[in-house]
Amino acid sequence: MMARKQIVSLALAAALAVSLTACGSSSDTSTDTSGQTAAGVAVQVQEVTSDDIATENKVSGKIAADNETSIFVVSSVKCTAVYVEAGDTVQAGQKICTLDLDSTLSSYNAANISYDSAAQSYQDQKAILDKQVQLAQTNLDNLKALFEIGAASQLEIDQAELSLQQAEAGRTSTLAQLEAGMQSAKSNVEQLSTLLEDVDSQGNVIAPTAGTLVSLNAVENAFVSPSMPVAVIDGPEQMKVSVSVSEALVPKLAIGDEAEVTVSAIDTTFTAQIRAVEQTANAQTKLYTVTLSVPADVSGLLSGMFADVTFRTDASENAVVVPTEAILTSGTEQHVFVVEEGVAKQVAVTTGLTGNGVTEITSGLQPGQQLVTVGQAYLSDGDPVRVVSGEG
Repeated sequence: MMARKQIVSLALAAALAVSLTACGSSSDTSTDTSGQTAAGVAVQVQEVTSDDIATENKVSGKIAADNETSIFVVSSVKCTAVYVEAGDTVQAGQKICTLDLDSTLSSYNAANISYDSAAQSYQDQKAILDKQVQLAQTNLDNLKALFEIGAASQLEIDQAELSLQQAEAGRTSTLAQLEAGMQSAKSNVEQLSTLLEDVDSQGNVIAPTAGTLVSLNAVENAFVSPSMPVAVIDGPEQMKVSVSVSEALVPKLAIGDEAEVTVSAIDTTFTAQIRAVEQTANAQTKLYTVTLSVPADVSGLLSGMFADVTFRTDASENAVVVPTEAILTSGTEQHVFVVEEGVAKQVAVTTGLTGNGVTEITSGLQPGQQLVTVGQAYLSDGDPVRVVSGEG
C-alpha cells in the first residue's frame, strides 16, 4: 500500500514539473489583458498598396555663380603687380594684376605673321594647282572630241587621263600639307590669344565682368600657373549647380528634368531643373557635366558650396511598392511573408525599381495583402503569428 502511494505521488510531481516548464519556456505565447494566452510569433504588418516609384541616383556637385568667369593663362607667366584682393568687388574693365608678357606678345605677333603667311601660301598654291587640273581636264576633253572624228588615238586619251589623275593627286597632296601647316600656325595664334584674351597691351589682366573676386592666384613677383585660374569672378546673378555623372546616367537625363538638391552647409533642400547635359566626357575623369538652374527664391548659397543632387529616373506609375527591408533574400531568390488567417505565408517575389527605402514588386504580391514588415526574419512558412501593431 505504501509503495502504491509513492508511485502516485511521483506521477503527480512529474506532471506538475512538465506543466511549469511549458508555461515558463514558450517564446510563442503571451498573456493578453484578459488573462488568456495568445500563440504565435509577434510581427508587425502593413497593407500592400500601389504607388509611383522612381530609381534614385545620388551624386555630389558644387554650387557656382550662374555667370562665374575664370581667367586662365596657357603658360607660366611672372606677375609683376597685384591691385585687388580676394573678396573685393570689381567692375568690368578694372585692372586685377599685371603680367610680364613682353616675350608672349612677341610670340603672338610672330605667330600671327606665320599664320598669315601660311594662309596666303595656301591660297596662292591652290590657285596654281586648280589651274593645272583645269588645263589637264580641258586637254582630255579636247582629245576625246578629236577621237570622235578620228583625229586622236586612244593612247593619247589614256595619257591625258593619266595626266589629269596625276594633277588631281598632286593638288590634293600639296594642299593637305599646306593646310596642316596653316592649322598649326592657327593653333599657335589661338593658344596665345587665350592667354591675351583678358589682357591689355600693357600686360594688365582686366576684369571681363563686374562681380565678386572669389579667388585670386596672382602673387606679386611670383609666377601664375596655367593649371589654375589667375582669378575667378562671381557675377551678381543667380547660382547654378554643376555635377559630374557616369555614362550610364547621361541617356536618362534631359533638359527640363527636375532633381532634388540638398546643401548641408545651409541646411536647405530645393528642386532644381536641368538646363544642360554635356555630351562629351571629361578627358581625365571620363564623366559628363550636368548643369542645373537654381530657383530665384533660394537664398544663402555661396559659390563653392557642396551639394548632394538626386536624379529620379526610370519611373513606374501605380506599381506595387513595399518597404525594401521587408524583402528577404535566399540564394538567388527573394521572398516576403504575408499574413493570412493568423498564419505566415512565404511568397516568392520579383523586384523592379528601387527608390527611397522602397522597392517595386513586379510579381508575387497584390494590393490589399497584409505584408510582414517587422519580424519576418524569424518566420518560416506556415508559422502562426500575432500581429502586435501595424498599418492596414
